[in-house]
Amino acid sequence: MPPENSVQSQWYREYLQPHEPMLRGWLQNRFANRIDVDDIVQESLLRVLKAKEVNDIKSPKAFFFATARNLALDVMRRSKVVQFDSLTENELSNVLDDAESVPESIARNQELEILTKAIQSLPSKCRRIFTLRKVYCMSQLDIAKKLGISVNTVATQLKIGVKKCSAFMHEHSHR
Repeated sequence: MPPENSVQSQWYREYLQPHEPMLRGWLQNRFANRIDVDDIVQESLLRVLKAKEVNDIKSPKAFFFATARNLALDVMRRSKVVQFDSLTENELSNVLDDAESVPESIARNQELEILTKAIQSLPSKCRRIFTLRKVYCMSQLDIAKKLGISVNTVATQLKIGVKKCSAFMHEHSHR
């Protein structure tokens, strides 16, 4: 999707286009067949480019991914609302009974916060490899190619990352 003006086109080629394949893979992996990945990517590109016209975007890749994630979640929410409308009163009470309780939700959010801190505590190379694998779902081979390192180094750094994150979470969740 080439933007109209040359400045915008250059910005798109430099800051967004290189991340499209990774975003598509992440969306496909995360949302499977529940969304139209092409539509989400296209709409995300449009929104990011419109936002760029108004404000300077400090982290285009993060903004691109966050925009796509939010759009995908909106699509999911809308599909659930449609499904909700078709439920009978009996079915609706069963759905509501299965919902996550407030204490469970708080506990899950606290665990996510600890996990985020655990990942942030990793050495930078290990953190980058861990994030590419666990957040962006890249294969070890693709990570090795992207970073110009061996697959063995990727595997070793992942083991270190998992071990350190587990220890961090164990230490901080029992306080």
